[in-house]
Amino acid sequence: MNKLRSYIVVLSIFLISFCSFGQVGINTTTPLSTLDINGNLNVKEIGIVNPNVPGSGVLNGGPPGSATPINDGVYISLTPTSGNQEFILPNAVNVPGRIYILRNISNTVGAQLYTFGGMFFSKGSNTNTAAPLILPANAIGKSIIIISDGANWTFFN
Repeated sequence: MNKLRSYIVVLSIFLISFCSFGQVGINTTTPLSTLDINGNLNVKEIGIVNPNVPGSGVLNGGPPGSATPINDGVYISLTPTSGNQEFILPNAVNVPGRIYILRNISNTVGAQLYTFGGMFFSKGSNTNTAAPLILPANAIGKSIIIISDGANWTFFN
């Protein structure tokens, strides 16, 4: 009876450890990471719809003092217009590890980027960058990758 109990305990420990450290593979039989994809990955792309024109399909920022929230998607097309150029990221504390790829698709107006919480840091810098970050209309920096570290936002452009 004690031997049977020992086998059950060992089997239980094995099953628990197997489930706890499981890895998922897509198109691979030997995943090397928690999620291992052998193939292409498609992520959700969205634009920010103008809240002032229901059903317009026009993508705009918010007016000064009423920035349009960014809280969904990965690749996001920002379309600022004159008077509607502000966008705001969520609090970095609430979304650790979140990554956004942001692109200002306007050719005439810069997009202003704020955050509900956390500071902006350029890659490799230990000094924060004052808000707003500006994504210009026609210059280097029109696109950025921005990542939450659980306290602040680090950006690459």
